[in-house]
Amino acid sequence: MLSAEEGEVAVRLARRALEHGLAPSPPADPTAFAAAESLPGVFAEPRGVFVTLKRHPDGALRGCIGYPLPVLPLRSAIAGAAVAAAVEDFRFRPVRAADLPRITVEVSVLTVPVPIRFTTPAEAIRAVSVGRDGLIVEGFGSSGLLLPQVAPEQGWSAEELLDGTCEKAGLPPRAWRDPRVQVRRFEAEIFRERTPAGEVVRESPATATVDERREPRT
Repeated sequence: MLSAEEGEVAVRLARRALEHGLAPSPPADPTAFAAAESLPGVFAEPRGVFVTLKRHPDGALRGCIGYPLPVLPLRSAIAGAAVAAAVEDFRFRPVRAADLPRITVEVSVLTVPVPIRFTTPAEAIRAVSVGRDGLIVEGFGSSGLLLPQVAPEQGWSAEELLDGTCEKAGLPPRAWRDPRVQVRRFEAEIFRERTPAGEVVRESPATATVDERREPRT
């Protein structure tokens, strides 16, 4: 687990990456600075991570992108995900430097996804814990991911989370029942700013509140 101090470092690192990447004359690699930062040892470990950007104060989603698997050191994954969330989430107009004073940053550090093995739909539903698990669905050349925060935010049951992850992958809602489709679950440690560049707090996915107006995040 990350400590509260390491969680704050993660969020501050994501914000610095945004400042680099959204500058009027950004460097060729706006994430390169992260390699030279003096950071706790955990930031050298490969971790999966997502960065979520929200508009303040209404909390509307402005971008959410990341790395589901631990393919990069945490420092590089955070910096890359932050910039990508700002400019590559094509559901939204790109975030600009002028927007940053009205944007809050949230970092979700993921555990390694593990397969859910089941022989009946009921077994799969029992294996998924709303407020703990995020899901990855892969099959028929497509994949989709939803973070653990999504189901509580949307007021979903475990079955609705399974269906929703399939839809995220561009598959029919009940595709998870097909033995050719793989379902994996993971957990996340979540740290977020209360206000733009303000206090950083640890958040449990289970405390996310229902708001039907919001676009479901990744």
